[in-house]
Order: sequence, then structure tokens, then C-alpha cells
Amino acid sequence: MAQKHSKRFRKAAENHDRHKAYSVADAVKQVKEKASAKFDETVDLAIKLKIDAKQADQLVRGSLSLPHGIGKSMRVVAFAEGEMAEAAKAAGAIEVGAQDLVDKITGGWMDFDVAVAHPGMMRFVGKLGKVLGPKGLMPSPKSGTVTDKVAEAVAEFAAGKIEFRNDKEGNVHMVVGKVSFDADKLVDNINAAVQHIKSIRPQAVKGEYITGVYVASTMGPGFKISNQAEAAPAN
Repeated sequence: MAQKHSKRFRKAAENHDRHKAYSVADAVKQVKEKASAKFDETVDLAIKLKIDAKQADQLVRGSLSLPHGIGKSMRVVAFAEGEMAEAAKAAGAIEVGAQDLVDKITGGWMDFDVAVAHPGMMRFVGKLGKVLGPKGLMPSPKSGTVTDKVAEAVAEFAAGKIEFRNDKEGNVHMVVGKVSFDADKLVDNINAAVQHIKSIRPQAVKGEYITGVYVASTMGPGFKISNQAEAAPAN
């Protein structure tokens, strides 16, 4: 069944060639011009990778602090005890605990964006695999959310550090800011995100790696970014 789009989306997509590739700066300009919602739309980046998502040695995941943040604070919970728990709370964690936090989440509470855990807490957190895993919220050393430096990680994620992981089709999606951002800040964030994904290319991936990069606002159409395009100064 064909996807139905809103009138706002259809209007924004008028005369839009989805196959045309833009420089980063021109793609950002298009996104900002086509954004028409009454709220400050999020700007999303999609990077299509030529990986086999079924192979563990080809998975792409991690965390990243963008040069200009993403325009929102993140709700972080921390699995920690004692002084470390107090430090995590002071750093901005909205909930801190061990088995009690596991019980709260198991009971249906999911009002958070990131979960950080001390390695010693994984004996508790492991019970949440079936709950947090499908939502992409399970703490992991690769994403920087299982760490000895719990308070530091809480502060970073609360300030807007983002987690990412490829989906089953091999695509990586991440927020790179808001439509209200200055164009040059969005350009910087997009370039930083793409360069980071390039830098963590799995060794098992041979040949072409990034096959497409697209940017869009929440309610707007997507714009393809040329693989060869370098960001020009935004006007």
C-alpha cells in the first residue's frame, strides 16, 4: 500500500527531484526552506551503508557529540550505587538505581532517552535486554553507555550526545539539529556525523561503504547529499 502524506508534506515536496544530489550547504538550505510546520522541526540525517546487518563484524553503532549539539536535552537514567549514584544524579540523571530501577522499567516506566550503566550493574541491567533492546536503549560499551565514568557519561548524554546504530537494512539515522539552527551550524553537524561514520567503517566491509546520505526535517521531504560534495560556507 502506498504511503499517504499530509497536504503540508505534498506542498513541500512540489517540484522536488528526490534523485538530485546537493552539496551539504544546498541541502540544508532546501530543508530550511521546505520546513513549514508551526513547531521547530528536527533535522534528521540518514546514512545508507553497504553492510550486511546480519553479520556481527559489520555492525555500525556508537555515540557522538556534534559540534553544535542537537537542540534538545536528553533524559538520562543511570544504573549505579553509592557515591557513583549520587554523582550521576548531580550530573543530570533523572533516575538512578540498581534493582529498584530495573523493577520500575519492567513495570512499564520508559520516560527516558538514554540509559547509562556502570559495568558492575550489568548483572541487573541484563534482565532488561528484551525490554530495552528492541527500543535501542540497552546500555553497551560500544555506544559509551556502559562505563566506569558514569557521571561523565550522564553529563554528556544529557547535554545532547547522541547514540546511533544501524537498522536491519543497514541505515544509520541520527538527529543533527533543529530547523531554527543557523545553516552553517547544521552544515558542521552533518559533516561531523558523516565523517564519524566514515571513521568507524568495519574492517569486514569491502568495497563501497556509504551509498547514500539524505537530510530532511520532521515534516519535510528528504534531500540527497552528494558523496563528493564538500560543505561550502552557508549563506
